[in-house]
Amino acid sequence: MGEMTDAAVRSDDDAMERPDLTQVIREAILDAQFAPHQRLIEADLSERYGASRASVRTALLNLAGEGLVERLPNRGARVRAITVDEAIEIVEVRIGLETLCARKAAENLTPADAERLRALRADIEAAIGSGDLMAYSRLNQELDRRIRDLSRHGTATQLLERLRAQSARHQFRLAFHPGRAATSAPEHIAIIDAILAKDPDAAEAATRAHLSGIVEVLHGME
Repeated sequence: MGEMTDAAVRSDDDAMERPDLTQVIREAILDAQFAPHQRLIEADLSERYGASRASVRTALLNLAGEGLVERLPNRGARVRAITVDEAIEIVEVRIGLETLCARKAAENLTPADAERLRALRADIEAAIGSGDLMAYSRLNQELDRRIRDLSRHGTATQLLERLRAQSARHQFRLAFHPGRAATSAPEHIAIIDAILAKDPDAAEAATRAHLSGIVEVLHGME
């Protein structure tokens, strides 16, 4: 076999770094390192992440496809701001998908899964008991991921991950909304208990009730 040219090697390197760079910039947006409407300048991102301009451009195109970034004619890209109305619509769509995942999780639960879910339940109760809202918000996200994994429903999981990325900022605000944790914690526990009981109907109902409550709170934020 012939030796690879330098250009081919660089092309292969770029191909390998693209998924990672997309993930890195996605996490930076979700962690509020970039503000809504903030411009994302390719040269700055290239220097910040030690990546090629081509890789940055590809990552921004990927994120534009996810709805996290918007392309501006002749002005590059910026972080897309999600309105409250859009966040409400996203949650309404999530209701159908997350109730499906909750049902599947209850049906698929194994003893090992149940043990890990009980540990997560205890962590959620401990975070609420200590008033640690940052930990509670993080554990909520972990619970969402765990239920998606337990569902073993690839299509619903992919759709939910995209929807959640778009509404991440509003989810963070909800975690710190006055009195919200006191309401949402029992709702999360009810979802966990229904899955642990391997009761698909109860898991679906508890998930629907929780998400419907989120819609009500978002309406109050308009």
